[in-house]
Amino acid sequence: MEERPFSDISYRLYLDEDKFMGSKCRKCGQLYVPPRHFCLECRSEDMEWYEMKGEGELAAYTCISIGPAFMIEEGYDRKNPYCTGVVTLAEGPRIVARIEGVDASDPEAIKIGTPMTVEFLHRGEGEKAKTFLAFRPS
Repeated sequence: MEERPFSDISYRLYLDEDKFMGSKCRKCGQLYVPPRHFCLECRSEDMEWYEMKGEGELAAYTCISIGPAFMIEEGYDRKNPYCTGVVTLAEGPRIVARIEGVDASDPEAIKIGTPMTVEFLHRGEGEKAKTFLAFRPS
């Protein structure tokens, strides 16, 4: 795998390639998602890219009816809310991401502990193309 600097740009490039990357401390083994260029645990700067399995379970969530402009452009509003949540990954770290494949208009039906799998949401075309990290029930 190509060695890239630890930056938001590199992280987004990996997402565009449908790769869910974090960083791993070579000294103590601590994992971080999104990636960090130094370890909060042992303060080492000896980090490497680490490809996450993309599996975990839902730890927390919220359903949003009034979102930012780009979500409104995708059709989300009071009548069509969307869900975002915290997923505890199989490797241990937690990440905040969109939760797809659930009924955000019925929040009580969404269950903490639900197994989740990563999904890459591709939006836009050409220079406006962006990839967003999401999870859906397995």
